[in-house]
Amino acid sequence: MLNLKKILAVILVLVMASNINAQQMKEEVDYKNVNIREFKVAVQCWTFRKFTFVETLQKVKELGVKYLEAYPGQKLGGDDPNAIFNYDMSDANITLVKKKLDEAGIKLVNFGVVGFENTEAATKKVFEFAKTMGIQTIVTEPATDDFSLLEKFVKQYGINVAIHNHPEPSKYARPQVVVDHIKGLDARIGSCGDTGHWLRTSVNPIDALKMLSGRMIELHLKDLNEFGNKDAYDVPFGSGKANIHDILAELTLQNFRGYLVIEHEDQKEVDNPSPSIKKGLEYIAGITYYKGFQELLSYNWGRYEKHGWNHYGPGYFELDPKTGILTSSGGMGLSWFSQKKYGNFVLDLEFKCLAPKTNSGVFLRVPEFVTSDDYIYHSFEIQIDDASDPKHQTGAVYDAEPAREKAFKPTGEWNHYRISFIGDIITVVLNGKEIVNWKAEPRGKIKDFAKEGYFGLQNHDSDAKVCFRNIFIKEIK
Repeated sequence: MLNLKKILAVILVLVMASNINAQQMKEEVDYKNVNIREFKVAVQCWTFRKFTFVETLQKVKELGVKYLEAYPGQKLGGDDPNAIFNYDMSDANITLVKKKLDEAGIKLVNFGVVGFENTEAATKKVFEFAKTMGIQTIVTEPATDDFSLLEKFVKQYGINVAIHNHPEPSKYARPQVVVDHIKGLDARIGSCGDTGHWLRTSVNPIDALKMLSGRMIELHLKDLNEFGNKDAYDVPFGSGKANIHDILAELTLQNFRGYLVIEHEDQKEVDNPSPSIKKGLEYIAGITYYKGFQELLSYNWGRYEKHGWNHYGPGYFELDPKTGILTSSGGMGLSWFSQKKYGNFVLDLEFKCLAPKTNSGVFLRVPEFVTSDDYIYHSFEIQIDDASDPKHQTGAVYDAEPAREKAFKPTGEWNHYRISFIGDIITVVLNGKEIVNWKAEPRGKIKDFAKEGYFGLQNHDSDAKVCFRNIFIKEIK
């Protein structure tokens, strides 16, 4: 009887575990509702391998791309017909490359896939070249399992190393191998995932990105016509099996800040890959929610910072450097972005009330540096206060124009504001609903308003805590 009870208990545990796993599988990310960030785009020179490095610069410029990843072995295109781009170039050719990059307005940011011996001398030579060229990331597929030399030079030079994956039978074809090799090493040693090669190896790129979350340094972005076929070929982004939209949504959720490196390898288009690349870039632009926006909290080396922000009055906003969430404390005060005045703009942010009677607001066109409370009479406030009367309720232009309807979410949930101020028209969209479209005029406490000014966030009092995140602004010329 006792053994039977034990058996039943084990079965119960297994069933519960199975249910949990099934539930976890059902809880997939809703990528459709992710607001995709604008990523930095580079071109891998291998895309134009039929051309010289100098010729490639012009083709990349014509695409409107400003960043480049070079590879070792491309013909240089200078006076010496035998010269190639590599880490052992002559000083004269290094000078030529820098000159041509400047003329094209293109920045060389990455270099790879580069192979070198696992020795002090060979490793140092590559890092010295990267330092000379201003290269941020060395892309490689180490033959050795010992990454100690790489880590030593990463720390010494401050240059990233990204492990690339070619298709099987390549050593790093599957992302778990990369994870195992970089585990516990300096965070600047990570992955240069290649979505095309993952597809050829029957690896779902999104699953791979999740495995490598936090260690993605750059991404070779490709879209292929087939999944799981080594002979699959490149197609414009958005027209193949990679699911580019969800890849970029996943990178957004991971707060990826590296480069999307375009590497178009289709042999049929090797003489002119630009039309397919242009089509793909148009697709990316079309799904980028924050296209042309500036993020108002700076992000460097994995940390958010409040550079460019000033605070007036009692209290403060505390910034979580990992998540980029600002949380108010005390008041009444104002934190404002003091680097620039904005005239016509679109402001996009999220906020969350931490109490039912939270009181805060978003100030528009604060005319001058804030040295007194006088700014409240000369700039409009888009209110955050779910409990007050209509003219002072969430979504209203405070004391001037009420919101047409209540569109705010319950306390503790994130809300999404998109606020535009074009000429004298203020439009407020809250959680997807337009609730204000008003021709601004002096009204209520507002005596007058400026044609341009600063953007600010209010911390009202110690009992009215509010959080802000994902603060973006786009200037409209």
